[in-house]
Amino acid sequence: MSQFRGFIAVEIDAFPKLLEFEREMKDTGANIKLVEPENVHITLKFLGDTNEDLIEEIDGIINDAAHNIEPFNIKLEGAGVFPNQNYMKVIWLGIKRGEQLESIAQKIDEQLHKIGFKKEKRKFSAHLTIARVRSAKNKEKLLQIIEKYKDSEFAEINVDSIKLKKSELTPKGPIYTNLKDIRL
Repeated sequence: MSQFRGFIAVEIDAFPKLLEFEREMKDTGANIKLVEPENVHITLKFLGDTNEDLIEEIDGIINDAAHNIEPFNIKLEGAGVFPNQNYMKVIWLGIKRGEQLESIAQKIDEQLHKIGFKKEKRKFSAHLTIARVRSAKNKEKLLQIIEKYKDSEFAEINVDSIKLKKSELTPKGPIYTNLKDIRL
């Protein structure tokens, strides 16, 4: 039985202020791995290794979760880190007006649990991962840039589809392929 590494996401097209923020972080010399602009997305559910014969069932679950939801706007605002500034692993942008995303993510999580996927332990936290921190190198410079953007308004984004995606890990970074595109 063939498997793929999968996740369910909302794609975000790169926008000028994101590229500016990424460039400023890179210029600090910090040891970070930026998310490539073409790979920026909001993860609704990470599936992990998934049997290909479940693709249609997953597609149906996403369709059900998004049923009767019209396209909507979210606002990307603020920057921060997970889990905290002393031990940074992820740099993120915040999402305002993300209630629809949360509702869809919860419905997907509940339905996927019924077909064998692990239920999320933590409550859904709408955010956009833009970098992973590899070490503490130049941490203070990086924190200065994050502080500079912590209250910034980045963009307003129209959410009009949800995608089932395949992730192939390569030495140059992940390659994402759309398996299903569910329109709102």
